[in-house]
Amino acid sequence: MSTTEASTTLRRVIGLDDTPPRLADATLVLIDYQNTYREGVMALAGAEQALAAGARLLAAARAAGTPVVHVVNDGGPGTPYDVRAEIGAISGPVAPVAGEPVVVKGFPDAFHDTGLAKALAAAGAGPDRPDLVIAGFMTHMCVQFTAQGAFREGYRPTVVAEACATRALPGPDGTTVPAAALHEAALTTVGDLFGTVVRTVADLSD
Repeated sequence: MSTTEASTTLRRVIGLDDTPPRLADATLVLIDYQNTYREGVMALAGAEQALAAGARLLAAARAAGTPVVHVVNDGGPGTPYDVRAEIGAISGPVAPVAGEPVVVKGFPDAFHDTGLAKALAAAGAGPDRPDLVIAGFMTHMCVQFTAQGAFREGYRPTVVAEACATRALPGPDGTTVPAAALHEAALTTVGDLFGTVVRTVADLSD
């Protein structure tokens, strides 16, 4: 195989289905859509566009009767992740409504040491309804690791690419890895094994 030719994904090697779920048959998990990422030191490239896509996804889920679970990261007082302050609050366009649980986490994998599994079970997710649709911030961090956690727990995660965003970071050689490259790399990692990736909200049937 040429070094420039794409390899077969692990999902195909082991026979996993890459068909996206119907939104009405899934549970929506929105991750860290906090003001943290819209301004200041943690501002993300493309945050506003991703947030707008997340709002469309949330509206479609509510219209389809899809259960919704919100996740936030709490870094504690004085941090950009302080959920008690405006900077750490869930952004208005995707704010939860009555009946939509909010799970607080402290690690990138939203399943680690949280009530997410219990919230999903209460929403009806499980062996008979394993599909999770995931979107949020940041693609290379909490989105990717939560998709991995979902796969580990027996769910079938699907990540909506346009509703996620991340930031540029220094690479191992000291050069900057652009946000778009890191975003695509994280989605590629998810799509290799942990779940399905769709580009847009419209790629999910209702």
